[in-house]
Amino acid sequence: MTLRFPFSICSPLPPNLASSLRRRFSASTPPAATALSFSQPPSSPTAEHLNPLFLRPLSFTASRSDLLDFRRWAESLALAAAPRLSSDGGPGEDLLRRELAWMLEDAAADPGVGAVRLRVELEELYRLWRERIEERRPLQYIVGCEHWRDLVLAVQDGVLIPRPETEMVVDLVAEVEGFEHGLWADLGTGSGAISVGIGRMLREGGRVFATDLSPIALGIARLNVERYGLKDKIELRQGSWFEPLRDVEGKLTGLVSNPPYIPSGNIPGLQAEVCQHEPELALDGGADGTDHLLHLCQGSASALRSGGFFAFETNGDEQTKLIADLMTTRWAKLFHSVKIVPDFAGIERFVTGFRR
Repeated sequence: MTLRFPFSICSPLPPNLASSLRRRFSASTPPAATALSFSQPPSSPTAEHLNPLFLRPLSFTASRSDLLDFRRWAESLALAAAPRLSSDGGPGEDLLRRELAWMLEDAAADPGVGAVRLRVELEELYRLWRERIEERRPLQYIVGCEHWRDLVLAVQDGVLIPRPETEMVVDLVAEVEGFEHGLWADLGTGSGAISVGIGRMLREGGRVFATDLSPIALGIARLNVERYGLKDKIELRQGSWFEPLRDVEGKLTGLVSNPPYIPSGNIPGLQAEVCQHEPELALDGGADGTDHLLHLCQGSASALRSGGFFAFETNGDEQTKLIADLMTTRWAKLFHSVKIVPDFAGIERFVTGFRR
């Protein structure tokens, strides 16, 4: 008997989202292509404590019947909890079943004969699934990675999970003439998702300065940079927003950021996976959500060279319009060609423009 881990996965979403929503508690699609095969963690201090599930060696075994018992138990737990979890926007039964399949994909290898090989003991799988259901811990933190564009990015508790809409920032950069050879800044890099996405497109002379206040985030970003072989293209710097970039002030070809933009009072009402587990530092944008966005708008005037490009992600719609209006009124002498760009779902998500 061959044990088949994945459940049937199909998506009602349009094709342009197919690479975006692989492992998400709000939506899902077929697996994105993996650009790089990782059989062992890189040699770095970060890898010692991160150790994503799919990078661990197949050191354990379980009988097929025992693993099937686990899957039945996990499905039963998910079925019972789904109404409660989905009541605040969390995952329903179908998505929980897919998440279980993804976790087993990362944790197990079926050799076709004999016992199934595992990267963790079977008892650990029971514990991890209880965390997912009972504690609402995001799947990405449980398995230690997120599929984003054609990347597999390491993540862990204390680091914002990259969202599918943020993938568009990389596409916006790719539309800028001559971007491949320029100096870029990714402010509040988190897991390093945007930096890695941009860094893989750069050519000779191109460089990304990725900043973050959180040492935990920078540790994860460093691991992702190393895994994709981009240490010569991406330089990580710790500090708040523009502070680590004083030596390149006025020299940047472009800067991008997905800053905290959720109004403080809205955070407790978010689904439990977000408000109880993701770092508040990466979510809280102040009373109306614009504190960091306004700081970025003002600081970009001195950070960018003439003709330099910017792209900021926002909470969408009204917040986007507010930022765009300010760039075209209060700071009209500093910026031009300011645009609002919708995300994949049609929400007015991004503000872009150029330094005069």
